[in-house]
Amino acid sequence: MADMRSVLKCVHCGTCRAYCPVFEVLGWESTNARGRVLIYQGILEGLQIDDSVIKTITTCTTCGLCEEICPAGAAPPSIVENARKYLAEKGLQTDVHKELCDIAIEKGNPLDEEKSRLHWLEEPDLPERAEYVYFVGCMNSYRYPEVAKKTFELLKPYGVSLLRDEVCCGSPLERTGSDASKLIEHNIKQIREMGAHTIITGCAGCYASFRKYYPDDLKILHVAEFLIERVDSLDIKKQDIIVSYHDPCHLGRDGGVYEAPRDLIRKATTLVEMASHHETSHCCGGGGGVRRGYPELSLKIAEKRINEMPDEAELLVTSCPLCRSNLEQVCKKRVIDLVELL
Repeated sequence: MADMRSVLKCVHCGTCRAYCPVFEVLGWESTNARGRVLIYQGILEGLQIDDSVIKTITTCTTCGLCEEICPAGAAPPSIVENARKYLAEKGLQTDVHKELCDIAIEKGNPLDEEKSRLHWLEEPDLPERAEYVYFVGCMNSYRYPEVAKKTFELLKPYGVSLLRDEVCCGSPLERTGSDASKLIEHNIKQIREMGAHTIITGCAGCYASFRKYYPDDLKILHVAEFLIERVDSLDIKKQDIIVSYHDPCHLGRDGGVYEAPRDLIRKATTLVEMASHHETSHCCGGGGGVRRGYPELSLKIAEKRINEMPDEAELLVTSCPLCRSNLEQVCKKRVIDLVELL
């Protein structure tokens, strides 16, 4: 069984205990990577599934720090996602995550929004064909439309267009155990009809979702990667402020994108790093369905992340709207998206 082979890669050394953001808050062995792997092994071997088992599986942010530092090469986030799918198939998905799925399938987004995703677009006329597509994502469409507008203004001169009927990329569903194939297929159909070969997004969750669940022949770029390659043609004015940068887990550890955002930031202002950054950057607390399912836990993780911000930093910059949304709830300083510096 493939799942059991993945589970048995964990040698129970406990290295992950020192890094797991959820374990740091909750303190139970069952809420770190080693504990979750052991619990899933038990499930595969017939362990009776009760509420405590479900909570163990659903409180992981899938931040991937455990996988990054694991000396045995185990991949707990993938194991957790497989466990969540197992629970969903058995009808044991949490009510909150089931509702998230139902809303996303019905309305094309998990935020229960009815209005058009392109409500921020002043000129709705879009070309029928384009090689590059800016995938806006749910959060920037509905929570940060000013970021969507600014991003498209930066991208449009390079021949980048939009999907006319974009829906959720599927990340929130797949991360919490649901099947996002309807949403994914809907987006793929439009991408194919447009003839696009490159998808550009400003959301770390969308970025990871496209890389994992969409066709391999599509090139996936974060906005920062696309813009840094064209930085000489951008009119970036240096500002006399000091900022710090939060690495989104699903852009950094998942996608290996660390330097492109920093290179753009340094063009615009002065950067000072947070206490943890790059490969060992700590999580914002919002991913993996934790923000929706366990908001109090999510904010406690966010508070610990904000405590790593240098005193001299005047702003906190990130490259993911979900990270921004979670961190700005507990940060006394302003949290902004990378494109707002440009």
